[in-house]
Amino acid sequence: MIATIRPSHIKGAIQAPASKSSMQRGCAASLLANGTTIIRNPGHSNDDKAALGVIKGLGAVVEKLEDGSLKVTGHGVHPDTVAVNCGESGLGIRMFTPIISLSDKGITINGEGSLLNRPMDFFDEVLPQLGVQIVSKDGRLPLQVKGPLQPKNIEIDGSLSSQFLTGLLMAYAAAGAKDVTITVNNLKSKPYIDLTFQVMKQFGWSVENRNYEHFYFSGTSASLNATASSRTYTVEGDWSGAAFLLVTGAIAGDITVKGLDVQSTQADRAVLLALQACGAKLSIQPEQIEIGPGVAGLKAFQFDATECPDLFPPLVALAAYCEGTTVIEGVTRLTHKESNRALTLQEEFGKMGITIELQNDLMLIKGGGGVKGASVYSHHDHRIAMACAVAGLKATGETVISEAQAVNKSYPNFYEHIQQLGAIVEKKEAVEH
Repeated sequence: MIATIRPSHIKGAIQAPASKSSMQRGCAASLLANGTTIIRNPGHSNDDKAALGVIKGLGAVVEKLEDGSLKVTGHGVHPDTVAVNCGESGLGIRMFTPIISLSDKGITINGEGSLLNRPMDFFDEVLPQLGVQIVSKDGRLPLQVKGPLQPKNIEIDGSLSSQFLTGLLMAYAAAGAKDVTITVNNLKSKPYIDLTFQVMKQFGWSVENRNYEHFYFSGTSASLNATASSRTYTVEGDWSGAAFLLVTGAIAGDITVKGLDVQSTQADRAVLLALQACGAKLSIQPEQIEIGPGVAGLKAFQFDATECPDLFPPLVALAAYCEGTTVIEGVTRLTHKESNRALTLQEEFGKMGITIELQNDLMLIKGGGGVKGASVYSHHDHRIAMACAVAGLKATGETVISEAQAVNKSYPNFYEHIQQLGAIVEKKEAVEH
């Protein structure tokens, strides 16, 4: 699909999308917990659909209720299939692989698109230590695993992604781990582990977090899944997707974003710090956030995105309109995303007249000189497509985004939502030659 964004005046109110981080964790927990879970405000992104497909394949029964909620009946991992597909979800593959390994049945784990190129060496190294047989394609998908996973004291590297740890924490809890510790070196994205703990607590699992270095299972919650129970799980509003809406307001007009929990453990809530630092007009209220361009214009800012690397794309769009050179730290976290986002942002925003320099772990964005409309390419990366669209709202001339449907991965209603706010967006299917 090709999306054309024309300079627009933005105003109005919009509801934040559902968080796929919250949704996918809720799906996994609903599978593992014995009983029934009502999932309210479920997400509808491709990643969310993939997660639902995985838990169905692993034995969960999923029903859609009249009010749009989902009813998930789970009783642990009991696959009725020999293969599952995580789509293009990095969280999905990393979280579900240890969970799938709880089964003594051999399962093939597939993925699609950019996920096929993401490194999975972690599992080759760790799962055999836990009694799991695993075969990968030279550290890439597909993975073939056969358990059952047996919780033991292990030491892992947390520098690539916290998502591997999320999967292990859930799998250990579901397996009734007792008196064992997962030791983690150099853990990144700690707020996402906070989100995992929050979900686990809601489902009755306890694990002791010792300074994000040692995660101890006492076994006290092992019996909680012995009898079936029912619970309700509400998916949070998504700070990752809403970051693009908030930047839209800072760049292009006064808007109100609803449905965000300012007390959330989601890492991307930190976007508020960047918006404050650049001088955007910002009013944070319990039920909504009002955002608009600063009276004195936007100024360059410094921001450490090491713990929230998904904020790079929206913050680059923001920095393009900030007077001066913005410095964002954490570039090394961008290599193994849907694209190598550091190079992709440099390339695509370069087409829009924005100079981006990469210096080791720093990204320097030279803004304030104007943004020009251009033909850009999403690289099949949902956040690149959204960043270019937001940047195009106040550019000179139109911005044409190819492979614009990449937004379906996390935020399928993105173009419709910015249209509701006044964005001039034209979508058409690409013509294949």
